[in-house]
Amino acid sequence: MIRSLIPAALVLAAPLAAQTVAQPKLPEWMAGTWMMQDGAEWFDEMWTDPRGGMMLGLGRNGFGSELNGWELMQIRQGSDGRIKLIARPDGKPPVEFPLVLISEEAIEFANPAHDYPQRIRYWRQGKLLMAEISLLDGSRSLRWNYRQVIPPQDE
Repeated sequence: MIRSLIPAALVLAAPLAAQTVAQPKLPEWMAGTWMMQDGAEWFDEMWTDPRGGMMLGLGRNGFGSELNGWELMQIRQGSDGRIKLIARPDGKPPVEFPLVLISEEAIEFANPAHDYPQRIRYWRQGKLLMAEISLLDGSRSLRWNYRQVIPPQDE
């Protein structure tokens, strides 16, 4: 009786084994030049389109004509399909933040071993690109509401 059930179980399990889990895609909705200004304080972020399994990012901030900080970033999809954000603030050594959540218009990375930030989130809210950094529990959060800067068109 058990031997006759084994082939039936294999036939039923075959469709499940043949299914593949879709790998998450890089967040192309982040691509572009983004800006936030609050009085004389300003923040810029630029992200390339996904290409070759990577998006490159650049951020800078300042007050008036003064530059206060800058950051080089990558969102990279490894050969194993896993996505991570790599940040290099002010030219310091890179820090990796593995992906913890992704949807059509949101992405979140976390590194509990890092001092601050431990969590980095991006999401779209209408035409805005929202960004937030915080500790894992959401405390000490800083948030940016970027609007897209449209580059001049060739005529």
